[in-house]
Amino acid sequence: MRRYAAVVLDADSTISGIEGIDWLAARRGTDVQRAVESLTAQAMNGEVPLESVYGRRLAVIGANAADLQALSAAYLAAVAPGAADAIAALHATGVEVHVVSGGLRPALLPMTRALGIADERVHAVEPLSDADGRFTSAAPSPLATQTGKGAVIAALALPRPILGVGDGSTDLAMTPAVDVFAAYTGFVRRDAVVAGAALVLDSFAALVAHALSA
Repeated sequence: MRRYAAVVLDADSTISGIEGIDWLAARRGTDVQRAVESLTAQAMNGEVPLESVYGRRLAVIGANAADLQALSAAYLAAVAPGAADAIAALHATGVEVHVVSGGLRPALLPMTRALGIADERVHAVEPLSDADGRFTSAAPSPLATQTGKGAVIAALALPRPILGVGDGSTDLAMTPAVDVFAAYTGFVRRDAVVAGAALVLDSFAALVAHALSA
C-alpha cells in the first residue's frame, strides 16, 4: 500500500553523505576547502541565497573531467544505508522516484543509475567548461538558486500526492510544490529545515516505512 504517487529526493547529504561541491573543493587544498564549505553552509542554512554563491564556488574550484569522475565514485561510496532497497521498494509499488538536486548532474548520474533511477528523472545542474576544460560555471538553472526546486517540481507535473525529502534550506523550498516535505537528518540535522518540515526522517528505512504505509 502506498501513501504517495511520487517521491522527490535531494542528492547531497540525502541520498549520499557528501556535499559534492565541497568534496571537489577539498581536492584543491585546505584554503579552498574552507572557503567553499563556508559558502555552502551559509546557503544550506538559509543565511544567503544559493545563487549568490553557486558560480563563485565553481570558479574557485575549477574542477576538470577527472575530478567529476572521482566525485561520482565518492557519491557511490557514500550512499545512505538502505537507499537502494528503499528506492527499489518504492518502484515496486509504482511510486515515481525523482532526484532534484543542486549538484552537478554528470557526477550524480552513475549513482542514480546504480540505484535504478532513470536519467530522465534526475534533475540537476549542468556544468560548463572553459577553454582549458575546467568546469568554472554552469548552465542557467533554477536549481542553482535558493528557491528553484519548487519551480522545477511544479514544472514536472508529477502524479500526486508527492513527498519531498531533503536536508537543506533549498530543499525546504520544495514545500509549495509537494504535498508533504520531510527533513532528512540521516547525515546532517539543520534546525531551521527541521522546524519548517512536516515530518523528520532519519533513515531510508524510515522513509520507505512512511511512504508505503496506509
